[in-house]
Amino acid sequence: MMSDTFVDEHGKAPPGASSSSSYDTATAAGAPAQRKAGSSSDGVPFLLRSGGSGGDGLRRCMGLIDFVLRVAAFGPTLAAAISIGTSDERLSVFTNFFQFRARFDDFPAFTFFMVANAIAAGYMVLSLPFSAASIMSSKAATGVKLLLLICDTIMAVLLTAAAAAATAMVYVAHEGNLRANWVPICLQFHGFCQRTSGAVIASFLAVLVLMILVVMAACSIPRRR
Repeated sequence: MMSDTFVDEHGKAPPGASSSSSYDTATAAGAPAQRKAGSSSDGVPFLLRSGGSGGDGLRRCMGLIDFVLRVAAFGPTLAAAISIGTSDERLSVFTNFFQFRARFDDFPAFTFFMVANAIAAGYMVLSLPFSAASIMSSKAATGVKLLLLICDTIMAVLLTAAAAAATAMVYVAHEGNLRANWVPICLQFHGFCQRTSGAVIASFLAVLVLMILVVMAACSIPRRR
């Protein structure tokens, strides 16, 4: 076989021939490695890229899920507060001069329920900037998550107590109590009972989301050894 390397009349190759060929070989061998490294980083989503530490991408994903869950919990708490606050129904008997009325403020448990859900809805809005800050900055993530963990636990306990109290009132309104001679009022006040029952269900959904947020925050806080 004939070689591509130039050889002079004395059978020696020029001094620059061997160095240039070795340089071309190294360049050709390094090019696929560089393309492979570039393609591996380009195919990874932004949220999964590690910016200096191995768990940075996971932290962003957990922070994004936390933010979405807070937005999702805002809807049920606001809907529950509005639904219970607008639950008002009048029942006319015989004539318009004899009317019975059912309102949420006639029951202290429903008033507590409305206030608790309104506070929880406001808290969800106020916690969104802190949740976004934990996504952007890794230095302040631990402190912010600890603060959110404490506040989320308080809100979960508050909503659970309010929803439990309202559930007891809804049950009595639907079923009554024969021993205490409490008649079920839902046989007459259909709209009132539908609104209060829907508000209780929405509040329990918000409690479920808050429990998930508490577990996520507790699992994402790094432990010191």
